[in-house]
Amino acid sequence: QVQLVESGGGSVQPGKSLILSCTASGDIASIYSMDWYRQAPGKQREFVAHITRGGTSDYTDIVKGRFTISMDNAKNTIYLYMSSLKPEDTAVYYCDAENGKYWGRGTQVTVSS
Repeated sequence: QVQLVESGGGSVQPGKSLILSCTASGDIASIYSMDWYRQAPGKQREFVAHITRGGTSDYTDIVKGRFTISMDNAKNTIYLYMSSLKPEDTAVYYCDAENGKYWGRGTQVTVSS
């Protein structure tokens, strides 16, 4: 089993930056890839970013150039650096491991003036 805990959410103004963290515990040796997803009110959960232990990463088009995903293997943690935030980035952000096999409980990000 793997447990995932997200942190770092909060309320920020448009144009500002925020860093989210997701720390894994448990059977971490079984984890090769992790993702960030988000779910806005009234909308379906959507993919945001993906990363593997080998360093491969991918992003949904709407965050390319603004968000950066990274992984610290020593800390069993992935990060999502979000810059130039927009009100439409408001959502609960979730991390998952191994293509949705494990999920965290999410952290709220609100972008508002």
